[in-house]
Amino acid sequence: MRYRFGIDIDGTVTSPTSLIPHINEAFNSTLTLDDIKEYDLTAALPHLPQGEFYNWFRDSEAKIYAASPVSENAKNILDKWKDQYELYFISARGENVRDITIDWFAEHAIAYDHIELIGTHKKIETAKRHNVDLFFEDKHDNAVEISEELDIPVLLFDTPYNREPIPKNVIRVYNWLEAEQWVKNEFALQNALNGN
Repeated sequence: MRYRFGIDIDGTVTSPTSLIPHINEAFNSTLTLDDIKEYDLTAALPHLPQGEFYNWFRDSEAKIYAASPVSENAKNILDKWKDQYELYFISARGENVRDITIDWFAEHAIAYDHIELIGTHKKIETAKRHNVDLFFEDKHDNAVEISEELDIPVLLFDTPYNREPIPKNVIRVYNWLEAEQWVKNEFALQNALNGN
């Protein structure tokens, strides 16, 4: 049996700074990642009229996703994992950006077994339906809800916007190398038993 990993895309496989240059250009701001203290980006742009950011994002999301850089070491580690684990990417992106997402994975040669764009941050049902054994996430409440509802470990990639306390089944990691080490330690016995 191969373990199945549920993996968020934005802020996890893509760099958490992906949006910032686009926001700064569109709104003439000088934000850095450290300025983003909440997942809701409008909190960092309090002067914007309500709805303006969302309208801009809806109009710009395809361009932003196409240009998103890969998080450091993510590609190499996912490449190492592709023959050992099943890689199921579960994203809040909508179906409207499916082609751009698939093209981005192809352009960066990132391995996957399945990509599901669910159009909502509520990933519990999808993760449950696919029987994932471990989840990778950057959104705090998602990580907590998935870990508690499905009773699986969730690796939470540290950012300034997700530093609230976490329960024991959520493990904070600071980069993909730490994630790889955690997986190595946690699944070494399983791999040995399966002769991998």
